[in-house]
Amino acid sequence: MNKLRMGVLGCSRHYSLRIAAPLASSLLVEPYGIASRNLEAAKNYAKKWGFEKSYGSYEELLADPNIDFVFCPLPNNLHLEYIKKSADAGKPILCEKPLGMNAKEAAEAAEYCKKKGVLLMEAFMYRFHPQWIRAAEIVKSGELGTVMTTAGIFSYDNKDPKNIRNIPETGGGGLLDIGCYTVSSARLLMQSEPVQVVSTIKCDPVFKTDIYSSALLDFGDGRVSTFTVSTQLFPWQRVRAVGTGGTLAVEVPFNMYGDYPGRIHVSTGVGQRTIETEIADQYLLQFDAFALAVADKHTEAPTPISDAIANMAVLDALFASAKSGTWERVTRY
Repeated sequence: MNKLRMGVLGCSRHYSLRIAAPLASSLLVEPYGIASRNLEAAKNYAKKWGFEKSYGSYEELLADPNIDFVFCPLPNNLHLEYIKKSADAGKPILCEKPLGMNAKEAAEAAEYCKKKGVLLMEAFMYRFHPQWIRAAEIVKSGELGTVMTTAGIFSYDNKDPKNIRNIPETGGGGLLDIGCYTVSSARLLMQSEPVQVVSTIKCDPVFKTDIYSSALLDFGDGRVSTFTVSTQLFPWQRVRAVGTGGTLAVEVPFNMYGDYPGRIHVSTGVGQRTIETEIADQYLLQFDAFALAVADKHTEAPTPISDAIANMAVLDALFASAKSGTWERVTRY
């Protein structure tokens, strides 16, 4: 197939830091257009990162008939607006996580795109890495028995007041930015949805965003997941699952290197082993998978949009629990 021409909304540091290099080797995706509200910024970004076209507005990019699909790394509070505008333009859209500011927005985005006949996917790149595909296979095989608990931690240290992660109006804070990963991975390893959750949250006194969050997710029948995320802590990430027949730990679960093999540590009654998965770039795998779905005119994205809504519903319940100080039920959409 010919490469699909991708348009990117916003001169994103995330794109330049993590996505530009791996996409240069894609046989399926061509970084074609970059849009900014500042045309000069878009032109400079295009020259540096190899985009053929630059635009002085997001709407101008969406109006270009040469754009085959859109990548949206805009701040969280703009996701719903530009998902809808992309759908209005008939452009399939790969949107950075989380899909919206809450589950209601995520569900609204999904329904809007469905009515327009436009493919929508949340950009959870970690799901495409071979280490997570293998981890899910191990869980599904029953090698760990029944997974009874998972534990996750994901943290970084960012005290920049100008960073969107520290601005509540743009959807900043640890739970939306990285708590979405710890919730998603817990749901994946548990192979089910939590019934209720309880959480504690500490907010920065100046930023007003959540900077320390810990949670307990109740999956029923004694099965629970725990996690801690922070935006002002030593950078660290780990995920472990413990079942009735063994344990599994993913060494670098989320920000996995593109030039290093994944490592999963498994312990069962037979013994202990470390599984090394092939070197792969999870961003390249994600974009290529989405491009194939677009080219083949699939109606369902490689990561179903229902998963994005379910994940957001858990995050909503966690925010509600921190406010109420008690358990909160997870709403089903």
